Amino acid sequence: QVQLVESGGGLVQAGGSLRLSCAASGRTFSTSYMGWFRQAPGKEREFVAAISWSGGWAYYSDSVKGRLTISRDNAKNTVYLQMNSLKPEDTAVYYCAADSSIVGVTTTARYWGQGTQVTVSS
Repeated sequence: QVQLVESGGGLVQAGGSLRLSCAASGRTFSTSYMGWFRQAPGKEREFVAAISWSGGWAYYSDSVKGRLTISRDNAKNTVYLQMNSLKPEDTAVYYCAADSSIVGVTTTARYWGQGTQVTVSS
């Protein structure tokens, strides 16, 4: 069982940066794949990034590659999403997710946070 709580969202101008955090509780965090998804108004939830339990593997959607970076600190039970060069189209609710498999964490993850709003103004 993993519980997830996101933080760090807010309002930022285009070209700016934000860092999202996801604090996890539960004894399986260090062996879980972790991911980030987002959902913009009127759109379906979409995959953004994922990272392996060791942090040695990461995978990104094409729309964010080169601008967003996922990382994790297993000692702090926290996963991060560093967001640079933000664009108005990055505006969405961002969700943290966890799963025991690569396929799961990039599609229909087992565990979800409540989401944090990111708004990028033009």
